[in-house]
Amino acid sequence: MSFDLKNIISIRDFSKSDINYILNLANELEPIANSKQVCHDLDGKLLGVMFYEPSTRTRLSFETAMKRLGGDVIGFNQKQGTSIQKGEVLYDTAQIISQYSDAIVLRHDMEGAARFISNNVDVPVINAGDGAGQHPTQTLLDLYTIHKNMGGINNIKIALVGDLKYGRTVHSLVYALAMYNVEMIFIAPAELQMPPEIINDLEKMNCKFRMSKTLYDNIDDIDIIYMTRIQKERFPDAQEYNKVKGEYTLSAKNIEDSDVIVMHPLPRVDEISFDVDKLPNAMYFKQAFNGVPVRMALLDSLIEK
Repeated sequence: MSFDLKNIISIRDFSKSDINYILNLANELEPIANSKQVCHDLDGKLLGVMFYEPSTRTRLSFETAMKRLGGDVIGFNQKQGTSIQKGEVLYDTAQIISQYSDAIVLRHDMEGAARFISNNVDVPVINAGDGAGQHPTQTLLDLYTIHKNMGGINNIKIALVGDLKYGRTVHSLVYALAMYNVEMIFIAPAELQMPPEIINDLEKMNCKFRMSKTLYDNIDDIDIIYMTRIQKERFPDAQEYNKVKGEYTLSAKNIEDSDVIVMHPLPRVDEISFDVDKLPNAMYFKQAFNGVPVRMALLDSLIEK
């Protein structure tokens, strides 16, 4: 089994074989991510991070992944203090970072930014989120979490809840899940349902899915709840955001008699109560950790040794 992708831009660039390769390698690398072993695969290599939008888990897990592999990290996590403030365009900034590093991780508010950069630099580019577009590495760690908890990805039923319109995490995830034998339930207010173009794609892929506005009628019938935050920053109109915020909130009493797995890409606001954290089926913090071995697998596969 081999991995031939040169850049990580969209989960749609992956074959099922590519996904399985990364998940298997992540499992092999997990002892290193847990500090139980030491790795020198990327000694002397540098990862350039370019984060134009705020990030905690994605940025820190990439930095952790690179350092666990023996490499180091350069770059920025905000526009302040860089030449971007002077008007430097994305193309020029990426050209400079590519001169200093062996791979680039880019988070940007513009859809398509990562693909644009990947076509214009000579090092591998990893999309760490582009606006409301794609977040492929989040999808891979989500699949890794599902696999570890369910013993595989086939024959499961998953409810994706909340902001399905603007949520780049779910946009990537549904395309990956469509490669497996999975049933998806899209639970969202009408204003935030899955975009029509994605629905059309899923229909062409003969994927099994349905839509709903109600979470609690479905809990006993599903294996995984994938909660998402209503993203205020993506709404062009504050009044539209106020209409839907707090629409879905999951608390311990809703699932205390259930073994349904609860996932969330984080950060959360009010959609998961803190009392859920103590339940054995709350997997979102472990999910965040899983970003380290998965991103280690990607970096180890992409960067020339």
